[in-house]
Amino acid sequence: MTAVNTSRVSSNYELSRRLMDHLSTAVVLLNEHLHVEFVNPAAEQLMAASASQLAGMPISTLIHDKDQSTQDDLEHALRDLHPYTKREAHVYIYNSTQIATVDYTITPITSADMSVSLLLELRPLDRLMRISREDGLINAHQATRALVRGVAHEVKNPLGGIRGAAQLLARELPDDSLNEYTDIIIAEVDRLRNLVDQMLGPRKLPKWSQINIHEILERVRSILTAETGEVVEIDRDYDPSLPEMCADKDQLIQAILNIVRNAKQALTECQDQKNPTIILRTRAMRQFTIGHTRHRLILLVEVEDNGPGVSKEMQETMFYPMVSGRASGTGLGLSISQSIINQHHGLVECDSSPGKTIFRLLLPLEQPEEQTNVGA
Repeated sequence: MTAVNTSRVSSNYELSRRLMDHLSTAVVLLNEHLHVEFVNPAAEQLMAASASQLAGMPISTLIHDKDQSTQDDLEHALRDLHPYTKREAHVYIYNSTQIATVDYTITPITSADMSVSLLLELRPLDRLMRISREDGLINAHQATRALVRGVAHEVKNPLGGIRGAAQLLARELPDDSLNEYTDIIIAEVDRLRNLVDQMLGPRKLPKWSQINIHEILERVRSILTAETGEVVEIDRDYDPSLPEMCADKDQLIQAILNIVRNAKQALTECQDQKNPTIILRTRAMRQFTIGHTRHRLILLVEVEDNGPGVSKEMQETMFYPMVSGRASGTGLGLSISQSIINQHHGLVECDSSPGKTIFRLLLPLEQPEEQTNVGA
């Protein structure tokens, strides 16, 4: 091989390596024994391990599922020399106890000496699915709010007329004993108007101030302890390094209190519940996307309980007004909490299974424009 050709091959090899280093798709090269020969930086990040740690490891250690279908796909691709793609596979990734959702493609590569390698491409979907789910939740909440505002306008106008007519009628009644009926009309009109106002949620702009989230959570904890006594244990798992944030203190207390009360009610209404416990947890998350906005630093507040859980059907609609899983519930608490957190440019999510329900409040720690002049 001439010096020119050697230089060209070397240049092409370096270009290929640079391209692999900049791919967002995790790439793993496997030998004929399905052991790792090469991983790119995206794969290192996915596996939470360095290339030197991963080199020589069997792929079954790095990625596997409950029914071994991934291993079967790799073996079939190696034996049949046929590429294979699987969408939305649920697998365990090295160094993680959580199931991840990925698309993967397996491509056999035959070299000049007829040895066979496999190129495994992994595209994690959890982040994209979460962003899509959050986007849908935000859009659905905004659409519901617009619908409720329209209905509230149409309801409150005639209610005002009914109330006024009842008051005029009360003045004209010849017998004061008949005022009992007009009083009922006025009281019921007021009750309906208050219900409509609750459905609308907070209508005042937040009063921004610097707050410590743990002071908020301790206030919520003291209120709940006063209400339930020793019936429900409330544990704390706080990150003391969290900075102060800009928020409306009273609104944030209300939002978190609604969620914690919801957890308390689920625990106390379950007759077979053993050791009813609520955990209040705080963490910081970096480079996190809420809706279409990527935030440098996010405050995560989790309210976890060991109750019976929330059904999948209820999880789809639980943040809508007037939706409740309890016979005595109003269905407004979670909707109001979502509205308050939305006003703080955040979001409330829920993951639930029997024995473990977690409500997650995601709040940006950086200050939006309307908050920048607080305390100036």
